[in-house]
Amino acid sequence: MSNDVTNILVVGIGGQGVMTAADILGTTALSLGYDVKKTEVAGMAQRGGVVTSHVRFGPKVYSPAIKPGTADLMLAFEPAEALRWAPHLKQDGLLMVNTYAQEPPVVSIGLFDYPDSPLEKVRAMGIETHDYNAGQSAIELGDRRLINSIMLGAISDHLPFPAETLEQSLLDRFRHKGEKLVALNQQAFDLGRKAFA
Repeated sequence: MSNDVTNILVVGIGGQGVMTAADILGTTALSLGYDVKKTEVAGMAQRGGVVTSHVRFGPKVYSPAIKPGTADLMLAFEPAEALRWAPHLKQDGLLMVNTYAQEPPVVSIGLFDYPDSPLEKVRAMGIETHDYNAGQSAIELGDRRLINSIMLGAISDHLPFPAETLEQSLLDRFRHKGEKLVALNQQAFDLGRKAFA
């Protein structure tokens, strides 16, 4: 076990599974003996508002909040949210982003404008960015909610524990809902892992 604390920021829109993905990351780290702290902010999550979850784990973690400039990894389920939270990544941090855009209510009701080319702006900051249309893949698999399983697959080879351990935590989460859903989530995880390999 490393002496370092790993900081992962998971961001997106309500209904994409941001908090579920963060729970699974935290559960996996906990099962391996890490100290884990997690916090989240859900703005109208059920209605498509923005959702942010901080996951921190290591030998000893004192605070759940990730300070700007200290996130090792960001898992962004939505491109504009990737741009909004980009300053939280550290200089050599890694961004995994779903390119399927989904406007939050504050945009659709006219309070804010959706940014032009959010990923271009993120890359212009010098952030190592890996992107994939996880939203479209989830739709093709038959369920938009599979975005989180695809994105967990994406991050799985960039964590301080085996991808297989994360995958097992994911599948255990859905096992009580039947083998069909377990198989579908396994397919989604594998798809994300291959896409970001």
